[in-house]
Formats: sequence, structure tokens, C-alpha cells
Amino acid sequence: MDAHLRALVAEHGVFLRKEALAAGYHDHAIVALVRSGAWVRVRRGAYVFGDGWASLTANQRYAVLCRAAVRQANTEVVLSHTSSAGEYDAPLWECDLSLVHLTRPDRRAGRAEAGIRQHRGLLMEGDVVERNGLKVMSAERTALELTLVLDVEHAMVEIDHLLHQGFTTVADLRTRYESMTHWPDSLTTDLVLRLVDARSESVGETRARHLCWAQHLPAPIPNYPILDERGVEIARVDLAWPTLGVFLEFDGKEKYLRHRREGESVVDCVLREKQRESRICELTGWRCVRITWADLYRADEVAGRVRALFRATAA
Repeated sequence: MDAHLRALVAEHGVFLRKEALAAGYHDHAIVALVRSGAWVRVRRGAYVFGDGWASLTANQRYAVLCRAAVRQANTEVVLSHTSSAGEYDAPLWECDLSLVHLTRPDRRAGRAEAGIRQHRGLLMEGDVVERNGLKVMSAERTALELTLVLDVEHAMVEIDHLLHQGFTTVADLRTRYESMTHWPDSLTTDLVLRLVDARSESVGETRARHLCWAQHLPAPIPNYPILDERGVEIARVDLAWPTLGVFLEFDGKEKYLRHRREGESVVDCVLREKQRESRICELTGWRCVRITWADLYRADEVAGRVRALFRATAA
């Protein structure tokens, strides 16, 4: 029985109550299996095995929830908004991972369901694609939809990912945006499209850029290359103001884990990063400001530090 249900999980991400009943389980057995942790109820009537669920990240669990919603839909649906973004491996930073966004191609209103938000937007040719065996919105449509349900900062984070990974371009987004007529809640869409940048490589970098915009700092250049005396690139700084002689580095735990070399401790990695910073300052004569996740919640303070470096360099 389990073999058949595991095959369904492998193919669809979840199995449904009716499939468990057909496999020989009865409702009392299902309740007992869920209570014991052998099975996990993803949403009413949809299940996965507990051993597989335990190893999933929050975003992966959200993807399973989305699959359950699609399988249980009584009509054709397309994953959209943040649910579609998840299929492009977007970070989904601070997104609501309990709410599934579905769009009905027939533009009819479905019955209200807990944890499901149905949309009836007009679909154009090319809006719907297939990813990971599911119908989802194209990267362009997904990006524009994100501006309707997220604020500027959160939308920037997700769209920067789509751009950096090459799923779309700003030019393509602009082209699709021109056909957005009578979309509700689209007042900030144009602003977001002016702020996004494919050069940002992480949530922290994008949020730092948003901080600069919100604090009326000059727009920095993301991932600016630093060249040595021979013109060879020796480093890239997260954000740079070359004409003002300042660069910013975002210090997140993920950054040090990502750049740590084989056999190198985190302490060794931090020391190497300090040496890198010193070398950059020697080559450029610039000053460095470092910020952390906590600093992103102290925007005024960070902006003051950056402006102080601008003044110091000018002096």
C-alpha cells in the first residue's frame, strides 16, 4: 500500500484521502497515522509521509502545499503570484507560506476555501508555462503579479532573483507591463520595475539597495568589480559609490558559509574577508561600511553612517 502512495508523492508531491482509501486505508487508520507522525496532513484531505516532510525547508513545504491545492481543485488552475514564484526557487522572504495563489483560466469565481486565494485575471498568450510538472505563470507575469500582493521591498527581493537567475529581463518585464490594463493594486508596479536590478545576488543585497532608496541615498552599483594594478578583477563589492569613494558590504551568515573554502573555519573565512577589505581599500582609496541583518531594521542609523563616509571622503 505504501509503495503506491509513495509513488504518488514522487509524482505529485502529495497523495489524497480518496487515494489512501483506494489503497486500503480507512479513516480511523489515517487519523492514527497522522497522530503518530507517520503521515502529515498538508491540508484537509492531502497527505505526505512524515519522514520526507521532516527534511523539507519552509519553502519546500510551501511547494507541497501548492501541489495539494492544485490536485484538489475542481477545475483547471494555474499557480500564480508567490505560489508561482516558488517554482522559480524565489527566496519568498517573509511571504505568507500558508496562502496558495491560484488563477482560473476560465475567469470564473470559485468557492472560497481556507488557505486558497483564487484570482480571475485575464491571461495572455505566453502567460502560462510549465515548470516542475505544473502549470505556472511565466516569469514576466509572476514578477508583475508580485507587485500586486507585496510591498516594494518584498517585491524587489523576489524579482531581483528572477532577473539574476536569467528567468526574465527588465526589458521583457517592461514589455509585459505595457499590456497591464485595469489591474487592481498596480500603483507601485512601475516604481518596482525602476528599482529592480539583475546584479543583486541575495536578499541582503537587495534589501540594502532598498534601504538606500528609502533613505534618499544616491543609487549604488551592485556587485561592483575591483581591479588590481594589472587590471585583473580581484573582488566584487556588494554595493559601491565609485564617484563618492565608498563601498558597502553586507555581512550575513549565509555569505560566509557560501564563500568558505574547503577545510576553512568560519573564523578563518572572516579573517580572509578582512584582508580582502584591506586590499580593496589600498587599491581604491575608498572607505567601507559593513552592515548586518539587524542593521537593515535601523535604516536611519545606516544611512547616517554612509553619509558620514561620503563627507569624510569629500573632505
